[in-house]
Amino acid sequence: MTVDDVIAYCLAKPGAEESYPWGDGELVCKVGGKAFAFIGLPGETVGVKCGVNAEDAAEWRERFPDDITTSPYIGRYGWNRVRLGGGVPEDEVRDLLDRSYDAVVAKLPRGKRP
Repeated sequence: MTVDDVIAYCLAKPGAEESYPWGDGELVCKVGGKAFAFIGLPGETVGVKCGVNAEDAAEWRERFPDDITTSPYIGRYGWNRVRLGGGVPEDEVRDLLDRSYDAVVAKLPRGKRP
């Protein structure tokens, strides 16, 4: 899965919007004003919510130790960074994106849900 594929997949989700809060190097996909994917453009990575905390998200890091790592700064909250084009199959990347989106939407107030 390429960066362009990930961007298109994320932005096709209901209520999804893009922002560049830290410049052109990282695209943040949000729903209801909350991030569900951090897409590193030059490094071809995507940060996704994989669990309630780092321990929950560890399952993914154990399954794909060469391609999934703890996200810097927010890893303790269950966020992992996935290297695109590596050993994580495309359907698994889509599953991670879906889970991240769903986790964020579930925590939104009803009025902000798509």
